[in-house]
Amino acid sequence: MNIPSKLIINRKYAEEALTKIIIDYICTAEFKMKRKKYRIGVVLSGGGARGFAHLGVMQALNDAGIFPDIISGTSAGALVGVLYADGYTPEEILQIMNSSSMLHYVRPTIPREGLLQISGIEGILKDYLKASRFEELAIPLYVTATDLNNGQATYFSKGELIKPVIASASIPVLFKPVIIDDIYYVDGGVMDNLPVSPIENKCSFIIGSSVNPTGYEKTVTSMVQIAERSFMLNMTKEVVLKASRFDIFIAPEELKNYKILDPQKAIEVYNIGYKETKRILEEPETQNVIRERLS
Repeated sequence: MNIPSKLIINRKYAEEALTKIIIDYICTAEFKMKRKKYRIGVVLSGGGARGFAHLGVMQALNDAGIFPDIISGTSAGALVGVLYADGYTPEEILQIMNSSSMLHYVRPTIPREGLLQISGIEGILKDYLKASRFEELAIPLYVTATDLNNGQATYFSKGELIKPVIASASIPVLFKPVIIDDIYYVDGGVMDNLPVSPIENKCSFIIGSSVNPTGYEKTVTSMVQIAERSFMLNMTKEVVLKASRFDIFIAPEELKNYKILDPQKAIEVYNIGYKETKRILEEPETQNVIRERLS
């Protein structure tokens, strides 16, 4: 039986078209699997009062049209992150958190579990946060705290909001641990001061802000100074290990001149973060990365 050549050609074209449809479908499915859930993620380190620099970083990013779709923070970074995720602008947060006295943030306690209690910060969060649970935030947030009982970092992203944030900022020895579900938690910086892990595989583009450079310290004699210095040195080593995991990494060296327990220079610290971020964003290499990854 002779099959007309026209029919053979049409069948060939049909098979090629079907093959192309199948390949396109497979490629699209693979793309969807590889595509990240969030476009831009921001990671904010701990660092006490140096955390005001995070606000300058966020303001500079916003001025450049860069807004996070998800945030991960430890300690001071968690405090900045929770207020930003709740809808406040960096300048509004600066106004909320800026104080002329350390007593606004902490009050002494009997030195059994810690020298100080973060009563002021807890009061600020209760007064200003609209959300009471992570799920109510406008932007998804991870808060890192250290589980003292099991010796590991815990990344909170669901449930009650204020307690994990306070736990994340409770520097051991200086501040009392926070108890959540019978577990004692302290500052997240003990185990993970630059918490990129929770969002690393969820974002297409990650920006890190670290506020923990260390320089020469002439006087380290009091109990508070020793605790502060030891804690900072422990946290600093993470910068070297993790910097390469970010598309943009901001770590102002000038912050080494500022104490982590002195909020009185909040405006200066804010401006350092802002200027350093503007400088980095204006670099040709950074602009190329932004064009390639975010366009």
